[in-house]
Amino acid sequence: MTHFLSKKRKRPASSSDDSSENESKFQNSKDETISDSDSDSGTEIETQSNQKVVKSKWTDRDKVLLLCSRGSLARTRHLMNDFKRLMPHVHSEAKFDKKENLGALNEIAELSNCSKAMYFESRKGRDVYLWVSNVNGGPSMKFLVHNTHTMNELNLSGNCLKGSRPILVFDSQFDSKVHLKLIKETFKHVFKTPQYHPRSQPFIDHIFNFSITPDGRIWFRNYQVVDEKLELQEIGPRMVLEIIRIFDGPFSGTVLYDNPDYITPNTIRKQLKLKAAGKYENRQMQKQEAEIKEDMIQSVKIEDPVGEVFDTNKEIVGKSAYLLSKEIDRPKSKKKKAKN
Repeated sequence: MTHFLSKKRKRPASSSDDSSENESKFQNSKDETISDSDSDSGTEIETQSNQKVVKSKWTDRDKVLLLCSRGSLARTRHLMNDFKRLMPHVHSEAKFDKKENLGALNEIAELSNCSKAMYFESRKGRDVYLWVSNVNGGPSMKFLVHNTHTMNELNLSGNCLKGSRPILVFDSQFDSKVHLKLIKETFKHVFKTPQYHPRSQPFIDHIFNFSITPDGRIWFRNYQVVDEKLELQEIGPRMVLEIIRIFDGPFSGTVLYDNPDYITPNTIRKQLKLKAAGKYENRQMQKQEAEIKEDMIQSVKIEDPVGEVFDTNKEIVGKSAYLLSKEIDRPKSKKKKAKN
């Protein structure tokens, strides 16, 4: 036992010192890596904070859903394409089926992360209606669209940069009535281009003008700002809006305003047909009156002694007169040419 213990080797003291030195070096290197990672995370936070500052400039995240119904006219589709070029914050969708309920548009807008909506509804292939709605709680407005003209159709001299921000100009009459104030506020949020939008340009070179005519209709025009003197040139498109109703909810709800002067297109067409039918009836009445007048004139007998001489229907009296009349009425016989 003692012999076995005597052969046992002892570790040298130098090895323990080396291990302690290695452990201290590893601890120092670990501390260094930890300090380096902390410094890197600090730069990341700083860079992240810088990115947040850049992103925070784009605070207005409003998007507008733009779509039309099935069976829309080609002019309506071109008008939508013009608004897509002029409004970079617009999100377009496929055509909407008219058989579905308008409430489905709210779900489409929510899935597309849109807070506003513009819906062009076509009926009978000739009438175009425009719905402008705030999806987040309303209100919504329904307009009848008149006299639409696209940019390609007008071919005007004005021009503007794609994605540039417009200036919205409203007529002073928008502040005169309550429903016009509501329309003005809704148009402000729909037609404006949010500042610092990624698709927008940092320029203001055109104007969206909304004016009110004496008959209460809203005229939309787009003008280019040519120079600092505010010289304007029209770009297009054009359209005229006639308000029908205003609802308190998105595409539904109680009626806040109903236009008393609004006449449906069907009623106007019916009146034109009745007017055309009235013209035909007047012509027929004039013909009947002319015939009755002619009969009345002919029924009146007026003495005419001179006319009796030339009356051929008078009976022939006397033998000589009879022979004379027979000689006059006798057909002339053709003479045959003699053959040589």
